[in-house]
Amino acid sequence: MSDKNLKILFYGLAVAMLIGLLFISRDAGISGDEEVHYIHSEKVFDYFATLGKDQDALHTPKTHLQYYGQSPDNIATILIHWFGIEDIYGFRHLFSSFLGWLAIFVTALFASWLKGFRAGILVLVLFAISPRFLGHLQNNLKDIPFALAYIAGVFYTLKLTYAKFKPQSSLSISILIASIAFSVSIRAGGILLVFYLLLAGLLFMFFNYYEKRNFEWRYAQKLLTRLLVISFMGYLLGLLLWPYALQNPIINPWRSYQVMTHFPTTLRQIFEGEFIWSDFHPWHYLPKYMLITIPLIVFLGILFFILFIKKIVKKEHRVTYTLLLFSVLFPPIYVITLKANLYGGWRHLLFIYPGIIILSAIGLNEVFKRTKRRTLGIAFSILLALMMINPVSFMVKSHPYYYLYYNQLVGGLKGAYTHYETDYYYHTMRSGAEWLVNYLDENKIRKPIKVAGNFPASAYFKNKPNIQYSYVPYLTRQDKNWDYAIFANSYINPQLLKDKTFPPEGTIQQIDVDGVPVCAVVKRKSKEGYLGFRDFINEEYLSASEHYKDALTFYHNDGHLYYRLAKCLYLQREKEEALRVVVQALQVNPTYEPALKLAGTIEFENGNVQFAKDYFEKLIVVNKKYFSAYVELAKIYFPENPNKARDLLKSALKINPRYRPAIEALAETYQETHPEIVDKYREYLNTIRY
Repeated sequence: MSDKNLKILFYGLAVAMLIGLLFISRDAGISGDEEVHYIHSEKVFDYFATLGKDQDALHTPKTHLQYYGQSPDNIATILIHWFGIEDIYGFRHLFSSFLGWLAIFVTALFASWLKGFRAGILVLVLFAISPRFLGHLQNNLKDIPFALAYIAGVFYTLKLTYAKFKPQSSLSISILIASIAFSVSIRAGGILLVFYLLLAGLLFMFFNYYEKRNFEWRYAQKLLTRLLVISFMGYLLGLLLWPYALQNPIINPWRSYQVMTHFPTTLRQIFEGEFIWSDFHPWHYLPKYMLITIPLIVFLGILFFILFIKKIVKKEHRVTYTLLLFSVLFPPIYVITLKANLYGGWRHLLFIYPGIIILSAIGLNEVFKRTKRRTLGIAFSILLALMMINPVSFMVKSHPYYYLYYNQLVGGLKGAYTHYETDYYYHTMRSGAEWLVNYLDENKIRKPIKVAGNFPASAYFKNKPNIQYSYVPYLTRQDKNWDYAIFANSYINPQLLKDKTFPPEGTIQQIDVDGVPVCAVVKRKSKEGYLGFRDFINEEYLSASEHYKDALTFYHNDGHLYYRLAKCLYLQREKEEALRVVVQALQVNPTYEPALKLAGTIEFENGNVQFAKDYFEKLIVVNKKYFSAYVELAKIYFPENPNKARDLLKSALKINPRYRPAIEALAETYQETHPEIVDKYREYLNTIRY
């Protein structure tokens, strides 16, 4: 095909993709972070609307969103206010999809600049069969726009380098400044583009000296000055929509970077069949997730790139490919080395995916370039088409939940189920909510209805004044007052999934993706659990016990109800019966932490030290952040093994240095032998606020 026809095909595919992505965005669900970011964007809007008098955007102790620039969220909210847009989330999804398309288009232009329009077309095709990226593209206004800023920054840095930083490259300079600004305005880590720009300048001067054996100081000074001006302009522009950064443009972005590097919010998610805290993932968490969720055809292209790298990298593009490879490899190596707090698969590193796609597309393009015989070219095209079937088939069957994709290395989503997270971003709540609305309408239920769910999904019921929606944690769902509930398969211990206690009892509709249950609509069979909890918090334990017994006649597989009943019996000093019931709770849910602790406590009080020890040790294995278990276990070990007791308490304090009960217990172990150590711990306690 001629270059002219390839160019026409390239732009035709790009436009078709834009139309398709905008169309698909209409079906997107609200993502797990979307509501809190939208609420914060409203605070940012109020900050600017009041000329800084409204300071709510500067104080976010729970969400920590003051440390995010989140400019795409802020821009979307500004447009919503200016144009009076009523469908807030619909517009946000449209905006997110457009920015995602821009990321794809810029990446395709990058590949076209390097190797021609055929490489650009391959980029478009590889993105079109990348379910994870397309899934996040629908509603992720953090990671997708950052991917756009990142790849644009790398692209125009390299274009500027290739043009030898000539002053007439005004368009590249303008776009580069905008890219740096956009990246910084989303995350403080966007300053990485400034580092790349300076590195590109250094590499350019190094290769220039290597070829000419002559170093021009005046030129180097001019070049460095120019790069610093570009960086400074991009940095300052990136702070314009970020209230926290505007308070101190130098110190606060640095503080933000420190917070983001060691983000204080940690989550437990399924990885390799275990329920692990995000700050305790093994080093291979990131590469493993990428390996099992990126379509295999992309890896094939990478393989060909490596095989033909000497032929691909021409002399004039040595700096280009060096920087491109560095921009792909440095971030994952850095976060792995830093032991960064990662969760939600590899979405925090989505910004390197465009670079990966470029390398893959160039690798595939090189094969086409070297395939002189038409039959071989057709055979290779057929091979690629066959490799596309798996991701394309998944997207067709699982629309619009593309981001749940797992490749053939783990047997798809079915094979990944119970071993890795499924709907960690709560996209499927939309399907559950829409089904419930239709169900209530079909059954002509007009009376006030209480609906609960394990995700803030009230936006789905904004046109239903008779529905009152509230959040409820999945495991403690019986404690709340609700008539119907919607539960996404998110942050649930894999043991419960393996035991098939999800979907829970009372499910009237199950949302499946690729044969895997990812969301459940539940109709409450009895409110005895709620009545029991109401009496429990009022310390009416006898009445609460009766309610819980009644509740268990309706719900046989709810470990929390058994635990609540056991706790009521324990508080009524019916220890033997309490132990019997709590053992039932653990039969239903072997990893239920409150039940493990209660069982250990009862056994210890009964003098069954070994049983108590087993329960507390299992509790620590199940959840290494269940700090009270360390204290209880240390009490058991201390009489016979003081050093073991101290090691346990120190283990807890290594994870949480400000956990007062562990500090107090550790001080107590030195009371008889080292009173001076006790004094030091007490001094430390005085520095810790409750």
